[in-house]
Amino acid sequence: MDLDVAQVRAFVCAAEELHFGRAAGMLGISQQALSKRVARLESLLGTRLFERGGTGVGLTAAGVRFLAPARHAVAAADAAVAAAAGTGRPLRVDVWGHLYAPMRTLARVAAGAGELVPGHGRDLPSVASALLAGEIDAAFGRVHPPLHGALAHRLIRLEPVDAVLSTAHPLADSAALRPEQLRGSVLWAPGGLDRLDFLHRFADRFGVPDRASGINLGLGRFLAEVAADPRRFSLVPADLPLPDVPGLCQVPLVEPTPLYAWSLLWRAGNGHPGLGRLTAACAAEAGRSRWLEYDPARDWMPEPPVGGR
Repeated sequence: MDLDVAQVRAFVCAAEELHFGRAAGMLGISQQALSKRVARLESLLGTRLFERGGTGVGLTAAGVRFLAPARHAVAAADAAVAAAAGTGRPLRVDVWGHLYAPMRTLARVAAGAGELVPGHGRDLPSVASALLAGEIDAAFGRVHPPLHGALAHRLIRLEPVDAVLSTAHPLADSAALRPEQLRGSVLWAPGGLDRLDFLHRFADRFGVPDRASGINLGLGRFLAEVAADPRRFSLVPADLPLPDVPGLCQVPLVEPTPLYAWSLLWRAGNGHPGLGRLTAACAAEAGRSRWLEYDPARDWMPEPPVGGR
């Protein structure tokens, strides 16, 4: 039995979206054309892959079994076309969490990963959409649920987080702070906390009721806003190079130390050879620099550290 790659690709996209209209849009074809491709594939296989009803579209048991090998078949076909063309296309990598400068970590591994082309994602949903649409090959930032089932991720780095305060803050002279000591302060965020999962979870976990936000106009402006009010604090990675902001101090957090988790994210089945090189380079640097050390008795994360899939 010879499978038609266009039909298999139509099935994979529809299975991941569970919506024929969205899947057709992602493939740049009409919904009618997508439906015909799926119907021909089902006819060839001799079984239904989708349940179609008034409540929407779902996978049959056969569709669930077929999805993983179908993804691999599409990825293999794409890799074969790229190999035949001899284009050697560079790996397209995007980042998010810009305030915490994800490129400084990616730069540590770029030399061992081959040619990379950086993107300009704004947040996790936007880069996830770009991955699903095939516009980029991988992305780097903090992964948190909900996450599309077609996306895979791997934990790369656990980075200790410090508090930044105004030098006029009552706790500014502390050598270190426990997160609970910040309960009487105002958590300042560069945007709505509903879009800033780590800060939101920190405030909930350590009982910080007072929260406020401004507009994200870059790290320097954000830190200047923290320094301008003796009630405010925020969180930054411990080794993030900070601009010289008058009236600002940085204090380590202990008992527990919050850890910011950086992960590599990609679409399952992506066969670009640069993805394997990038993953290997990240793993090697993590071993050299002890990036993945975690002690639940000493450290805190919003969710347990898992490597992804």
